[in-house]
Amino acid sequence: MQRRRLRVWLVICMVGIMVLVARLAQIQLISTESFSKYGINLLEGSVSQRTQEMVIDNGRGNFLDRSGKPLIYERIPVLILFPFLNYLEWPVEEVASAIGVSEREILESIEGADGPIAFGNPEPYLLSEREMTAINELKIPGVFAVERKYPLSNTQAEQLIGITGENSKLLEERYGEKEFSARTLVGLSGLEESFDEFLVGEGKSKLVYHVDGIGSPLFGINVKYSEPANPFYPINIKTTIDKDLQERAENLVDKHQIENGGLVLLDIESNNILAMVSRPHLNRKNPFGDLGVENQMLKQHIPGSVFKTVVAAAAIDHGLTLPSRTFNCNENIYGKEDPNFQHGELNFTQSFAKSCNRTFADLAKELKAKDAKIIEDYAAKLSLTGSVGWTGTVFHTEKFRQLPDEDFGRVFKNEEARDDNNYVALSAIGQHEVRVTPLAIANMMATIARGGGKQMVRAVESVEYQNGSKVFGFDENKLPGDSISPFTAQKLQKLLREVVVDEEGTGRWFKELPYSVAGKSGTAETGIMKDEKQNHNKWFAGYFPYENPKYALVTVNLGVHSDEGGINPLFADMVKEVYTFDQEN
Repeated sequence: MQRRRLRVWLVICMVGIMVLVARLAQIQLISTESFSKYGINLLEGSVSQRTQEMVIDNGRGNFLDRSGKPLIYERIPVLILFPFLNYLEWPVEEVASAIGVSEREILESIEGADGPIAFGNPEPYLLSEREMTAINELKIPGVFAVERKYPLSNTQAEQLIGITGENSKLLEERYGEKEFSARTLVGLSGLEESFDEFLVGEGKSKLVYHVDGIGSPLFGINVKYSEPANPFYPINIKTTIDKDLQERAENLVDKHQIENGGLVLLDIESNNILAMVSRPHLNRKNPFGDLGVENQMLKQHIPGSVFKTVVAAAAIDHGLTLPSRTFNCNENIYGKEDPNFQHGELNFTQSFAKSCNRTFADLAKELKAKDAKIIEDYAAKLSLTGSVGWTGTVFHTEKFRQLPDEDFGRVFKNEEARDDNNYVALSAIGQHEVRVTPLAIANMMATIARGGGKQMVRAVESVEYQNGSKVFGFDENKLPGDSISPFTAQKLQKLLREVVVDEEGTGRWFKELPYSVAGKSGTAETGIMKDEKQNHNKWFAGYFPYENPKYALVTVNLGVHSDEGGINPLFADMVKEVYTFDQEN
């Protein structure tokens, strides 16, 4: 009986030892870089216990504006101090003298520190070039003057640029064949996502020293500087954004209390995005928990009367806009008395300026009688139904998209709607199933201002090495497909200008601006009720100066009541800001 018990205990002990050996093998040999369901890197953890380090650069690439100003990170010259200085005699008075602070301030900054610090935290003390040279010439162990990369406190174009995060599964999916730390940042949205292959870190630059169990130097007080072997990295993405214009746009959108919406400003000649603002603000603590991570300027929305520009183009080309023809603008699209608008008999030009619904409903039905796909064809000619962001071949990627978050627009959702006169009438005034993005509307205005030529919209000019040399440049590309003729574009230009100069035009508020404006308003019912009132999308889209077009601008306020949230003041103020910017530059 005793022998049997001994054998049982022996078996249990052997099994236990084997389990322990297997566990140790897993920890020490097998799962060293991805331990447990959380993917913990045990090698990194072991090293971190034996070292203290100060990361100088996280290794991920940066975004620049069109003149080279940083948009995400900036390099700040700072004083780095290591905590082992607390146990040494060192010439603190010389460092204090070099930067013009008291010895006490320096000593107090590292007192009780459990790792290296940047002097002046939380706001680091900025060193001059002379101060950096003076400190480094002292050659004091544990004292360094370096340029450290910090995130900008006031990030611009946050949804356009996007966010990053640690995601080991996504990292493996994208770069399975490459060796990256599991904590490497990857792009999750916006340009951070589309340009991730260029931006992903080659490794951190850091100051490191080794410590024992109580934090004392293990191999003396030598601090090593570690950096990636390739001096050309990290990469910079040079965007088309103008930081000054972007900042002015951000301030104006907030000033006018746009909670859901924003604006797009394009350079007409290059078709580059100069500024793009989306609200609500991005919540970096919970980016995917609300709408903040979505770039509303790239999402499809109901456009309202802005879409009448498409119907106008088709009507011009198909001979439906005779000067002698008039429309009863006391009636709605169904031929009944309109309780809100009594414009009387209007010709085509007056109808566009005053945004008469009846006129464009009638024209759309006449166009449908000729060809049910005419309106969709013209929406495509004005680039409202496809992608307008830059697309092309970049190295091994054939269909590289600068703006992967961009929605496609549409006019009709199905054949039934296309063949129904009531749905056609609603679609003509930008209602029912019509959906477009603010970027596409801005591009439509730029296309008309250029005389009909369609171009892809660029958000990025080039990818550059650290020394400024170009890795890849994004040329100006034409959008595929048919476009409107110069004659039609000229007619539309005059119509858009009439919206502003007509005494009762929907854009008459813009008469006195420093730049002459042409454009179109839009107010769309969303079908969503709030506080027992119908919500609306409010738009104004246009270009300026009218005589010599340079800028296309779209402003939009989404989901507001009809008697609040007007968008005209934002459009007007942005035109003024652009004018001031041009005078200053």
